[in-house]
Amino acid sequence: MTKTKKVVLAYSGGLDTSYCIKYLTDNQGFEVHALTVNTGGFDDTELKEMHQKALALGAQSFKAINALPDYYQSCIRFLIFGNILRNNTYPLSVSAERMFQAMEVARYANEIGADAVAHGSTGAGNDQVRFDLAFSIMGPHLEIITPIRDMQLSRQEEIDYLAKKGHPYDWAKAQYSINKGIWGTSVGGTEPLTSHLPLPEEAYPSPLQNKNPERRTLQFESGELVGLNGKTYPHPLEAIQALEQTAVPYAIGRDIHVGDTIIGIKGRVGFEAPASLIIIKAHHLLEKHTLTKWQQYWKEQLANWYGMLLHEGQFLDPVMRNIETFLTDTQDNVTGTVHVKLLPYRFELEGIQSDYDLMNSAFGHYGEMNKGWSGEDVKGFTKILANQSKIHQLVQQSAQKDKVK
Repeated sequence: MTKTKKVVLAYSGGLDTSYCIKYLTDNQGFEVHALTVNTGGFDDTELKEMHQKALALGAQSFKAINALPDYYQSCIRFLIFGNILRNNTYPLSVSAERMFQAMEVARYANEIGADAVAHGSTGAGNDQVRFDLAFSIMGPHLEIITPIRDMQLSRQEEIDYLAKKGHPYDWAKAQYSINKGIWGTSVGGTEPLTSHLPLPEEAYPSPLQNKNPERRTLQFESGELVGLNGKTYPHPLEAIQALEQTAVPYAIGRDIHVGDTIIGIKGRVGFEAPASLIIIKAHHLLEKHTLTKWQQYWKEQLANWYGMLLHEGQFLDPVMRNIETFLTDTQDNVTGTVHVKLLPYRFELEGIQSDYDLMNSAFGHYGEMNKGWSGEDVKGFTKILANQSKIHQLVQQSAQKDKVK
């Protein structure tokens, strides 16, 4: 008798992965084990509904893994340390969490002795590469199955198939593809497929509810968010979640990211990420006060590469651990309070307080007065500083005269 093959499916409960369960069980004869890796996008009620739905579709089992602690410790805090925004816009919400979802799927497949792993990515985006890379590195013996990509299915074809199999899907809810996580929510739809159309108000999951400006304080210790409005939280994850609840009613953090995909095409995606954008901008302001010029410069260079490699699925490359070591080392003095003002659709950074503030009055006030040097010191310093350019100008003038002769 032929043994039924086991496959672990990265299951989100959405249209694509729901189709995968039904197709792999009914058409391919697989024993499907649905695995949901929670990176902050699902509450207990949603997970219970996903469990019921997965079994109803034909999955042999369903399991949910809470990856948040590892996700924060191994990734999110470095995104904060590096002030990482893709193309100065996007906080890598999906890019980061996909790698952790893929790694958990590979670990679980190895644990239960599965023959294959599967995901519901299409052939037109970044996620297919991220999943495939993690699977091939962490489970080189595992077959990788991708029904949506391989059959080039449209969403309507998936809906029709599920309806035919007795699982009708509400097409109205599928107009916009929503991916929620602790570091942000992406919003896909027809408008981002163009180069000019904005997402309508109703496409965003969180409507504007609060129009009254309010001030908040963010407390950082060694680069990590530990408190909000004077309240200290046991873990930075709790501080992030508290800030999210505070900022969401203002509809803060909305934008459309335009970027280069791993496969070489341009893409647009809408997103809302109130907590991550506020934290990154507040952290960056604190660093401007507490780090030296060259610390900031080299952080920016390495953090840009870190974000690029993470976005392109290279999280498991050892150079990422090297960059993380550098980023961590820069955070010793990034401690203090940042004052933020929340308003409808935006926020303002009002200032910081820190014992490590290098804007120290003992040396003077910018544009006003100096205490640590004299005017004669500046004259001598400027004279030496000008030497290189003066020599260059002299040589150029001499060369021009020779050409005229």
